[in-house]
Amino acid sequence: MLKHPLSSAMNAMKEWKKMSRSFFARCALVLAFLCYFLVNAPEKSSAMHIMEGYLPFGWALFWWLLFLPFFLFGLRAIQRLVRSNPEAKLMLGLAGAFAFVLSALKIPSVTGSSSHPTGTGLGAVLFGPQVMTVLGSLVLVFQALLLAHGGLSTLGANAFSMAVVGPFVAFSVYRLATRLGGGAKLAVFLAAALADLTTYLITSLQLALAFPAEVGGVAASFAKFGGIFALTQVPLAISEGLLTVLVWNWLITYNRAELETITMLRRGA
Repeated sequence: MLKHPLSSAMNAMKEWKKMSRSFFARCALVLAFLCYFLVNAPEKSSAMHIMEGYLPFGWALFWWLLFLPFFLFGLRAIQRLVRSNPEAKLMLGLAGAFAFVLSALKIPSVTGSSSHPTGTGLGAVLFGPQVMTVLGSLVLVFQALLLAHGGLSTLGANAFSMAVVGPFVAFSVYRLATRLGGGAKLAVFLAAALADLTTYLITSLQLALAFPAEVGGVAASFAKFGGIFALTQVPLAISEGLLTVLVWNWLITYNRAELETITMLRRGA
């Protein structure tokens, strides 16, 4: 049976509008990433996380021992997730890539360290903090080995601040904001921004504990490191929150079914 020409034209017009919305959404996402990278592009390639050999051996070992249990529990969480939903591997890759790209952007801030986005809020909201602990740790390993950002001896300290504390704060803030009726977008923004800020509060504490000031001790050193970090980290945290909301909206628009499946699996776990 032949379709009426007018009906066929209307269907074609609807398909064209749908494709146009999809195309412009993707263009907007790419443009947002491009603008973000141009604004936050580093001028020095030597900028990094707490660099190799910067922490005394005792403190480096302490943070390694504190970080490892979270990493092992995270491995178990990923195994359960992939076993229950193999299709989640693609979303896991997206969360890891998002964290890798954002945390590779460096702005020199304090001698021995730097300010940069973390990108851990998105993965923590999607999969929970334990999964993001593993993804964030792998991001830091690749950056230490391939980009000279951070180091292996300081990996425990860097991973504890960025891949443990940051994701747990992001997930907790997201759950609290949604329960208070703040809406998903506001919850995602707060989760990403506060995860970023908390990471650098912990980094400031790690540096303060390792290098206390002669006058005022750890508290004075923490105030110094945290104050200098805040000059660059506060605007970075706001930028990261807005970018994470943009990516979240894109996922909601084009991957709603996958997000709902992941949410159900996370709640069941």
